Amino acid sequence: MEPAPMRIRRMDHFTIVTDRLETTQRFYEMLGMKPGPRPAFPVPGLWLYLDDHPVLHVLEVSTMPLPRRGVLDHMAYYAEGLDDTLRLLIAQGVGYRLIRAPRPFSTWQVFFNDPNGVEVEIDFAPSETLGDDLKSGLRAADSPVPDGF
Repeated sequence: MEPAPMRIRRMDHFTIVTDRLETTQRFYEMLGMKPGPRPAFPVPGLWLYLDDHPVLHVLEVSTMPLPRRGVLDHMAYYAEGLDDTLRLLIAQGVGYRLIRAPRPFSTWQVFFNDPNGVEVEIDFAPSETLGDDLKSGLRAADSPVPDGF
């Protein structure tokens, strides 16, 4: 009997490197992730969880690779609460870019950078609505992440 062909079932995790571990941890905690158990690897770092799954592995390095962004283009998450997310980013001084995917998908997509220059995308259902006050106040994604994260 031949083994069943491999079939990828879901995204497991992303790994990023940082020379600002605490800042990176605070940034992703703002987005609702929680630090959790991590094997005793010889490299310092942390795992950040959504529910019971470690979705973001963060490795601490003394010197960031150049270019700082590295080869990871972006990481995407699916969420609920478009208005609340935009208000949180505004309150924390995080610049973002909001787009609507072309029809028939029409998914809302919010893009912004983490403290390490990694682009984060959060997708929302097409049925979510955007508050009138947010329609006129769209922000550019070029704004840097504040150092306080």
